[in-house]
Amino acid sequence: MIRAVDRFLDHLTMYRLVLYYLMVLLGTAFAFCFVKLVPHDPLALAFTAALTVVACWITNKAFALVFEVPANSESVYITALILALILDPVAVTDLKGIGAVAFASVWAISSKYILAVGRKHLFNPAALGVALSALLLNQPATWWVGGNPWLLPFVLIGGILVVRKLRRLDLVATFLVVALATVLATTELAHYGAAIKETLNSSPLLFFAFVMLTEPLTAPAQRWPRIVFAAVVGFLFAPNIHVGSFYFTPELALLIGNLFAFSVSPKGRFILTLERIEQTAVDSYDLIFRPSRKLAFQAGQYLEWTLSLDRSDNRGNRRYFTVASSPTEQSVRLGVKFYPQSSAFKRALGAMKPGATIHASQLAGDFTLPSDPKTKIAFLAGGIGITPFRSMLQFLVDREEVRPIVVLYGTESQDDIAYRDVLGLARRELGIRTFHAVAKGAERGQYPGYIDARLVRLTMPDYLERIFYISGPQVMVKALRRKLLAMGVRRSRIKVDYFPGFA
Repeated sequence: MIRAVDRFLDHLTMYRLVLYYLMVLLGTAFAFCFVKLVPHDPLALAFTAALTVVACWITNKAFALVFEVPANSESVYITALILALILDPVAVTDLKGIGAVAFASVWAISSKYILAVGRKHLFNPAALGVALSALLLNQPATWWVGGNPWLLPFVLIGGILVVRKLRRLDLVATFLVVALATVLATTELAHYGAAIKETLNSSPLLFFAFVMLTEPLTAPAQRWPRIVFAAVVGFLFAPNIHVGSFYFTPELALLIGNLFAFSVSPKGRFILTLERIEQTAVDSYDLIFRPSRKLAFQAGQYLEWTLSLDRSDNRGNRRYFTVASSPTEQSVRLGVKFYPQSSAFKRALGAMKPGATIHASQLAGDFTLPSDPKTKIAFLAGGIGITPFRSMLQFLVDREEVRPIVVLYGTESQDDIAYRDVLGLARRELGIRTFHAVAKGAERGQYPGYIDARLVRLTMPDYLERIFYISGPQVMVKALRRKLLAMGVRRSRIKVDYFPGFA
């Protein structure tokens, strides 16, 4: 069952999954309205959802044209649906309510552009929109989707899928624990049961955690800052936390957390200009860009890349890719493998010409070299999954830094082997050996087949002393992880290349 769920999640980007989740919640709520399980007029709910979508779409289109940045259609619809699920539905005749919903929608999208530093927005858009609506128009969010017990199973199931896809269990768990602990700490002992029941069943706690808190652009990407962020928001989320007569609301708690996240996260959005394209293997190419400003990153980290597409498909116009270049290089490399049935994003990427630009942001990832240079390491790569290792090896070569590394590189054929130049340099300059596992047409000195337990034991008898880094197709990564665990390698010594939205 779990593997079936993982296969389903692997075919969806993170943004697409959240969008479908919100659509299911809204559709379910709409159906429940007819049988009075949700106490709203179904026509008012439908009208409010349409209003938020239209207002968000028009606002985003206008700002995207003014600021000359790609319009991210998925995030527009996600913001619009969140607003529809947390603001009270308004009737067609309720002009004041319509104005408040439109106001929240416009400000939610506007904040991405005008409340931004280096073209990276500071605040969760939906949270800012409803906060301003409450403060300026006295029209607060009711968070009705989280307070309805009939919708709770749908909130919970979809939320678990989102957390599993994002791998943000530490974020959500920390928030829930701190929020519940704060609720108990500010409640009389005799009322503990009622307080817990109300918090879980009749508050926006779970919806807020799954949808709002996990928004990747306004939450820290690194683990410990992420946990602190969750703890801060969880503490302020508790309903009894106040300063004098001023009580915090869920959206204000998140906005304060967003400020902390911004203070500890990489700043800004980058505009990258394509300089040239180099073929690295069959159907694999490096797009080499000139950044608008110096990109400071660690070897092995990733960026979110955004293209303006005339016609997007169901996977959207954003992707997460590891930076294939080393921090020591002036240019920024993006290593991509193109398939016969590539997505609209990949087709647009492959059609880029020198001088064309792409936007990148959300630098993150902890798939990086350990701080101790004496740590024994094993790099296990499959296909284009060699890109983070290209970054690390080039970095070590440029710094003339010797480390005890063994590379196992699995490919289908000889033509699929990429970055032969960097692998050769690492061997000559640093003594880092690469062992090739070639499924079809293995040559002398290469391992016929795929990377397996036998190859690991043959190439590194001290494998139990090493930290394993695995990068490649998700099926390969999961299979190798299971094999290493069966060989006695501890979970803490296995790192997999992961970023949100992989698909």
